[in-house]
Amino acid sequence: MAVENLRYRYADGSEALRGISFVVEPGERVALIGPNGAGKSTLLLHLNGLLPERPAELSAVQICGALVMPENFSKVRKNVGLLFQDPDDQLFCPTVFEDVAFGPRQLGVEGDALNAKVAAALAQVGLAGYENRLPHHLSRGEKRRVCLAGVLVCEPAVLALDEPTTDLDPRGRRELKLLLRRLPAAQLIATHDLELVVENCTRAILLDRGTVIAEGPPTALLADEQLMLAHGLERPHILQHLQHQHRHD
Repeated sequence: MAVENLRYRYADGSEALRGISFVVEPGERVALIGPNGAGKSTLLLHLNGLLPERPAELSAVQICGALVMPENFSKVRKNVGLLFQDPDDQLFCPTVFEDVAFGPRQLGVEGDALNAKVAAALAQVGLAGYENRLPHHLSRGEKRRVCLAGVLVCEPAVLALDEPTTDLDPRGRRELKLLLRRLPAAQLIATHDLELVVENCTRAILLDRGTVIAEGPPTALLADEQLMLAHGLERPHILQHLQHQHRHD
């Protein structure tokens, strides 16, 4: 996945992304960090062409060798699994089964093969047997996991996850981190959960005001207290714990 000099203005003319460039290699897990309003969610929406734009500008993004432009949308969207920040934006069917089955159905999967795919995806996120549940009766954390099952069921090459650990209790967060570590897909994770960044990601990209400020290994980037404070973040406790442990080893 490659993003090159990506620019985007909102309808009111304000600049959301100002020439963003980076590459995510197959299987790599990369964190997007930065304060609210940095452009993280806007960037993720560009990965499968969800923001209305001129095709010439959209061609700044490449997924699995295909430019993100209208004629490639079906191929690109098959390869990118996007998890929205608010699960209610992603759940629109009467049952959990119908929600998770929506993507595979678009790809022509039906019958026993569809039932097996949905069951496997729900089991993967710890919701085995939830097929007949009503999404609006689920907790926020359960809704988020149903959304993730709906993304994983299509076996995308790239996962674009917007705040995936929000609304999860500590056990749910641990389980999700473990699940994400096991997945073969490349991952781009926009998050304020800096423990997730340290534990799961090989690289972090710091965004602020639509610009890449810095990138590098999470421990090095997040340990730079001045840099973190200058961009609305804090050095995570997990780093202090790791450094303390390291000194006593």
